[in-house]
Amino acid sequence: MAATTAAPKLSRREILAQWNPDNEQFWNQYGKKIANQNLIVSTIALTLSFCVWTLWSTIAVKLNAIGFHFTDEQLFTLAAMPGLVGATGRLIYTYMPGILGGRNWTFVATAFLLIPLWGLAEALQDPTTSYETFFIYVALLGIAGANFSSSMANIGHFFPRSKRGTALGINAGIGNLGVSIIFLMAPIVMGMTVFAPLVGSPQTLNDGTIIFLQNTCYVGIIQILITLGLIVKYMDNLPLPKQSPASMMSIFTNKHTWLMTWIYTCGFGSFIGFSVALSLLVNKEFPEIPFAYGAFLGPFIGAGIRPVGGWLADKINSGTKITMLSLIGMFFAAIVIMIGINSHNFLLFFAAFLFLFFMTGFETGASFRMIPYIFTDGMQSSLVTGFTAAMGAYGAFFIPKVFGWAYSTYESVMPAFYIILAFIAVTIVITYWFYARKGSGMKC
Repeated sequence: MAATTAAPKLSRREILAQWNPDNEQFWNQYGKKIANQNLIVSTIALTLSFCVWTLWSTIAVKLNAIGFHFTDEQLFTLAAMPGLVGATGRLIYTYMPGILGGRNWTFVATAFLLIPLWGLAEALQDPTTSYETFFIYVALLGIAGANFSSSMANIGHFFPRSKRGTALGINAGIGNLGVSIIFLMAPIVMGMTVFAPLVGSPQTLNDGTIIFLQNTCYVGIIQILITLGLIVKYMDNLPLPKQSPASMMSIFTNKHTWLMTWIYTCGFGSFIGFSVALSLLVNKEFPEIPFAYGAFLGPFIGAGIRPVGGWLADKINSGTKITMLSLIGMFFAAIVIMIGINSHNFLLFFAAFLFLFFMTGFETGASFRMIPYIFTDGMQSSLVTGFTAAMGAYGAFFIPKVFGWAYSTYESVMPAFYIILAFIAVTIVITYWFYARKGSGMKC
């Protein structure tokens, strides 16, 4: 009788204890199924986090229309706060999967979001709620943005290096779709009256329309509870090596950490910053345009194309080429946006913005693919990925703040765009000199 060659039956715990996705046999027999399960649930949790992170931007444009009296600067500041908190939180969240375990931390970080959602739902129903109260709840919403760093730092360990660009692109790209989803669904959810007796008092817009701003918060709470169940059932804690503080800090002595942080910030910072500020910008520059149902389109394009950027970079074996072309596209898109504003041409303005979002998607997917080829040590690569993700998120703070500063100082948004153009131009030079040119000595 011929000897059987069937793989030994191992428990899930035993498979995780000997995790080695770069071993093709292990990957095909054991690793692929578990890795994909973790990727799916991680992506769901991250998508929800992005919804919560940018939730306030869907509410801010309606606050003064329901009886609040906040200035432009206050509104742009509130829009910026989730970005500041989320980006700062990412600096800590990067290390948490290695300390507490990927599944454990994903559960805790997701469950925390119940607190600001519930508080904000109550605050929106009281027209006497102070600016300071909103500031606190909106800041707490921002911690949702930190989940990106821990999610990306965790999920990469489940996949072989050859598939990591695609996996990270899916996790980040679909996760980023949360920005688009909230802009698409929020206006619909706000108008739902079927649950009116359960969700509290409605608000009345200047034109007499009845809405329930708090609905967006309550729907988010339900989604979080469902996601927590999925995390418990389908996610795992990998036995990641515990890093000492010294080893964690070692990435900061490598110049490529800072270079890749700058490059990624240009792409993702633009994506998330423009996502949260675009509705307010349109309301300021094109007040005659009803934009509630159009705000989702740019983030949808940027997030949707991100996995393609990672996949294409894997396909041609070069994240650098895709990153370089994307940055050039972003530069020219920003110029056309400025022309659209100066000529008060909304169609030109919006088309250029959509193209800009498209280019940010390619840039972020491709630049994240560069990191594991620059940092060949798995843990270092993971830490650098988390750190660059943290710093990139500051775009969600700086872009709205720069817009607010430009309006309050110059009564024009143009100075803000000059700053953004200069940043993109410097990024193009950095990418070319250190990675794209033939003499750079880097193949990533």
